[in-house]
Amino acid sequence: MSIIIHSKYKSKEEAILQLVANFFNEGEMIVEGTRNTIKSNFLADEKVNIKFFQKPGIFKSIIYSFFRSTKAKRSFDYANYLLDHDILTPFPIAYIENRSSLGLLKDSYYICQQIDYDFTIRELIHNPLFPERNLILEQFAAFTFKMHEAKVNFLDHSPGNTLVVKKDSGKYEFYLIDLNRMKFENLSIEERMDNFKKMWLSKTMVKVVAKAYAKLSNQPEEKLQAILLDKTTQFKRKITKKKYLKRKIGRK
Repeated sequence: MSIIIHSKYKSKEEAILQLVANFFNEGEMIVEGTRNTIKSNFLADEKVNIKFFQKPGIFKSIIYSFFRSTKAKRSFDYANYLLDHDILTPFPIAYIENRSSLGLLKDSYYICQQIDYDFTIRELIHNPLFPERNLILEQFAAFTFKMHEAKVNFLDHSPGNTLVVKKDSGKYEFYLIDLNRMKFENLSIEERMDNFKKMWLSKTMVKVVAKAYAKLSNQPEEKLQAILLDKTTQFKRKITKKKYLKRKIGRK
């Protein structure tokens, strides 16, 4: 086992290890997936989230052991990068990797602070009457612009991966979660608009986001609207086609 702990939590190493040791017997279930499981628990008097990454198949185990960082390490490193660039995400506490005697990855854990959020972008997307919907979309566009300016290409930039906290006076804070798929690179304006495609924006929302992003990027609003609408439409068609084919194959 190897454990990396943020400097602010070094004194709590024993308690962190205890949380991981008791992961399957304690804590509140948040997500129970086939590959990953997330639980909440308490580290002293602080509520934290623990994400368990199951043992990968032999091929991926070799990749993660010798050629690529594990999902737990990436989650930790990427969270630190985001916070260093003033992009909000739950504070990274530690990550743990279990390996075999040959050095092959078995399973891993990522521990971070829990955020008490009000809603995710998903609720906003699916409810046209959501309070202050356009205002939130404008601020979300500004948040994404800031992310892009920091050279962050968040590959899982989808509605469920942004937590929203309502502050006073119509101000909202946005927190990125599920961080292990990112690239750090300069993004063209077309690539920036492409990064919104998984948000499943309606035509009305496309107009709001494009207008807000145009003001910040000094790009023509009409140009961004056209690109964003095209990227969104293509993505929706692709997903719809996949679902149709799955249903058709399932009937056979």
